[in-house]
Amino acid sequence: MQVRILGSAAGGGFPQWNCNCRNCLGVRRRELNARPRTQSSIAIRGADETAWTLVNASPDILAQLQANPQLQPARTARDTGIRNIVLTDSQIDHTTGLLMLRESPRPWPLWCTDGVFADLTSSNPILQVLQNYCGVNRQRIEPGEWFTVEGSEELRWQAIALPGKPPPYSKRSAQPGDVIGLVVEDVRAARRLCYAPGVASVDASLFELMAGAHCVLVDGTFWTDDELIELGVSRKRAADMGHLTQSGGMIGWLDRLPPSTRRVLIHINNTNPILVEDSPEREVLNAHHIEVAYDGMEITV
Repeated sequence: MQVRILGSAAGGGFPQWNCNCRNCLGVRRRELNARPRTQSSIAIRGADETAWTLVNASPDILAQLQANPQLQPARTARDTGIRNIVLTDSQIDHTTGLLMLRESPRPWPLWCTDGVFADLTSSNPILQVLQNYCGVNRQRIEPGEWFTVEGSEELRWQAIALPGKPPPYSKRSAQPGDVIGLVVEDVRAARRLCYAPGVASVDASLFELMAGAHCVLVDGTFWTDDELIELGVSRKRAADMGHLTQSGGMIGWLDRLPPSTRRVLIHINNTNPILVEDSPEREVLNAHHIEVAYDGMEITV
């Protein structure tokens, strides 16, 4: 199984367009040892090098596709290596890119839970809009059940219901499946990836799935709970936004994984000091054998 990190930042990217925190200003002025990042999205494939599944479609999808020629096999006048799309939630930074993919010559096979489908056909009717262009062939995700996707039948997928809420624009009440993680297993090699870009807390069941994976690609949004408050850019805490911080527990959970498990943080907010590669916080992660995802990173599971 091959995993390609298309975007590794949280919503807004890095640097964020209107932010002048020390990270954003420093990278913009090239005064920090940090690299820019686009908004979180990954692509996964099995044995077929031209059959990728896009997991979340960020607002930066066009730039991400241009930066990753593996996703453009160029077999015909109009072509793409993307066969399927899987959504982990209905947040704007994970779904807006769907509109940029409207030129597809066929309806997109789109996997999502009932709550996500409700949001994207009512409060934020992206899927309704796409029906006037390429169309969407929606496939239902039921948390806990396994499914396979076109072109990568040797991979099987399982959704994990995670604590979380619908996006602020949603008009409905919270329900299981509003936020999911994914377990992807390569049945040929009996190897697993656990992908959870938004984690509010880790319980015994989630940890069991993480511990059974050969690579864990997990929420790295914030370093501290009051990160945004300290910088004066928001009154919200990380917990209010549904994210477990590295200093508030995520490092401890990752430490408990088997030594052979690869641990990678993704969905990193522009304010997080781990974006600076020679920061004290990055040294802490290095000491705990935790990696920080970057755009273009390749992971073989």
